[in-house]
Parts: sequence; structure tokens; C-alpha cells
Amino acid sequence: MSAPSLKGQSWLEADASKAVMAALEAAGGPDCARYVGGCVRNALLDVPVDDVDIATQLEPQQVLAALKAAKIRAVPTGIEHGTITAVVNSQPFEITSLRRDVETDGRRAVVAFTRDWAEDAARRDFRLNALYSNARGELFDPTGSGLSDAEQRRIVFVGEPEQRIREDYLRILRFYRFWAWYGRGAVDAEGHAACRKLAEGVATLSAERVSKELLKLLAAPDPVAAVNAMDEAGVLSVILPRLDRTSFAAMVAITLDPVLRLVALLPLSAEGLAEDARRLRLSNAQQERMVASAVLLDADMSEQQARAMVWRDGLTAFVDRTYRAEAAGIAPQNMQALRQMAQGWRIPSMPVGGRDLAQAGFKPGPMTGKILKAFEQSWIADDFPADGHAARLQAAIDQVQAHENG
Repeated sequence: MSAPSLKGQSWLEADASKAVMAALEAAGGPDCARYVGGCVRNALLDVPVDDVDIATQLEPQQVLAALKAAKIRAVPTGIEHGTITAVVNSQPFEITSLRRDVETDGRRAVVAFTRDWAEDAARRDFRLNALYSNARGELFDPTGSGLSDAEQRRIVFVGEPEQRIREDYLRILRFYRFWAWYGRGAVDAEGHAACRKLAEGVATLSAERVSKELLKLLAAPDPVAAVNAMDEAGVLSVILPRLDRTSFAAMVAITLDPVLRLVALLPLSAEGLAEDARRLRLSNAQQERMVASAVLLDADMSEQQARAMVWRDGLTAFVDRTYRAEAAGIAPQNMQALRQMAQGWRIPSMPVGGRDLAQAGFKPGPMTGKILKAFEQSWIADDFPADGHAARLQAAIDQVQAHENG
């Protein structure tokens, strides 16, 4: 790399980072702890650093003692796997003892602690993620290829791709996700071939792990090439058996929303989308969005019809439907105009309620509900007028009473 040091990086020079590293080095000596993974990788790629992770030669109990001595809050978030989270000024630092795998089954690993940086690097997923930096910003590249991978933006497995994948099948999805976010040029052929060979292993993973990784991949600025590669390798059909990529590229071009991009990988069916969302164990809100998006809008939909749909089904559902229709090639300009209108519309509140009916002599009950429903239907049909509510309410009362007496 042209920059052999991370010195000067804001996260590296931050007081909180220095405090944690000083605490660990006070217990284990100079360079017993190094920054690792995403913070080092992103700094080299000139990408914002979100999380700061640390690897250390200290074992978990030693880490806890070191943090306690420095009066730093410690949370044993994954102590059985060697991970302690230090918290300084509300900022978390995930600290993990150097490890080597003793036993793996494709989903979880039994680990043993080590003091050997090369052993720790050998069990990581990609050479790009097996880069370390000490507190002074000096870089370490145990695989010998991580720095060049970062410079050329290659996503390459550490060691034998099949072995890395058999240790944790989630690495198949991570391979394509990292390529979507950070890769340049063609996908690594050896890694791609290993993913193709072991694609069915993804089916052994928990739905929560799969959906989390998939949504991260779909949130990349342009995940089309990665999704195409996943499809070619047979990985995508394992995750999404009802796969339909017809409108996916078009959806990617118009929105960064990963849920909408996921919807564009599936056929238009409320029942099918509900099944897919449940199978992926998405959040309730995400499941509701996917199902609601299944309504395909008419090409000649008017603004008045759009406002009525927003009122009944909510702004999010309507906006999602405009994206779905636009990606399908249905009157793109009209969909864009309707979306802009809806997002700028100040949705009115229902102008009458139970109190108005009480003043008219109606007690709460089924009749009041019917009257308010009749008023609402008339008000929506007239495009939410701001006045004339008393007359409209009286007309609703007359309509319901006539029906009840008829």
C-alpha cells in the first residue's frame, strides 16, 4: 500500500481508543493488542469506520482484569468465544483474544486461545480482513496478501476457500457482500467456485443470520453484479426459492432501500411475499412492508386516487408500491410524480369523531361506528375537503339511519 501506516486516523487517535489500548498494554506489554478487521480495512480503503475491533494476546479473564484496573466498563458479550466489550464514553470496543479453531461444523466453532498472530489471521475469512494495526498505526499483514488485496480491492479467502467456508457457511454470503461493497473487477474465481460447490451449506444457517447478511449485501450502492454471481453459483436460489430477478436491476437503479431490493427479487404475490418474509425471519415491520408492496398500481392512477390510498394504507406502503411499479416499467414518470406528491402531502386528520356524534345525541356503539365510516368514505371520495364537515356528517347520519330503518 502507498500508506504503510494508519497514523493520523481519527478513530486511532481518539482518547477512547487510546484508553482501551493503554489498559491492555499495561497488562500484557507493548503490542499485545492490535486493531483488526473492519476499522483497519476501511481506513485503507478510505471508507468511513463504524466499529473499532481489537485483537489481543491476553485471554478473556486477563482482559476483564485489565479493564477493571483501568476503571473501564467491561461487558462479557461473548466471553466463551473470547470476546469482551469495553465501553468508553458510550463507545463500544469489541476485544477478542487471539484464537485458533479446534472444531467447526459450518455454523459454530470450538476455539482455543493462542498468542500467535499468524494463527489468529489463518482462521479469519478474507485476507482483506486479516490486517492488524498497533496503537501507533503500524500495519501487520500475516497472510502476506491483505495489503495488496486492499490496494487492488480484491476479496480473497484466507488459505483454502473450501476450508474457510466449511468452517462457517455464512462466509459464502459474506464473500459476495464484501465484493459488492468493496470489490473491484471480476469476482475471485477460486472463491466463486468454492461457493458454487458448497452453496447448499447456506441452508443449514439460521434464517436470522442469512437475512441480516442478505440485507447488508442489498444495501450496497450497486449489488447487481454480486447478486448475478450468487445466482450463477446457485446460492441465491437456496435463500430465495421463488427467485424472480426481472425487475431487480431497475429497482437498484432507483432506490438504495434493501427491503425494496429484496422485494424486487421475488414474484408479485402477497401470499408468497408473506411466506418468504416469515421464512427469512424478518422483523414484523419488514414483513408488513413486503406484503403491502404487492399491490401493483395502475399506470394512469390520479393524484386523488393516490391520496386515498395513502390515507387508507399509509405513506410507506404507497411509496413502496410506486417504486415497485416504476421498477416494473409501469408509467415511470407518473410513479415518480405520485411519489413526490405523496411525500409532500400533509396527511389530514379525520375531521369528526365520537365527540361530534355525542353532541348530536348518539351514544357510543355500533351506530356511531357506521356513521363515522360513512362520513370517512364520503370525505375521501371528495378528496379530503377542509370544510363542510357538519353537512357531510348529517348526510352520513341520514344515510345510516335510512339503511337501518329500511
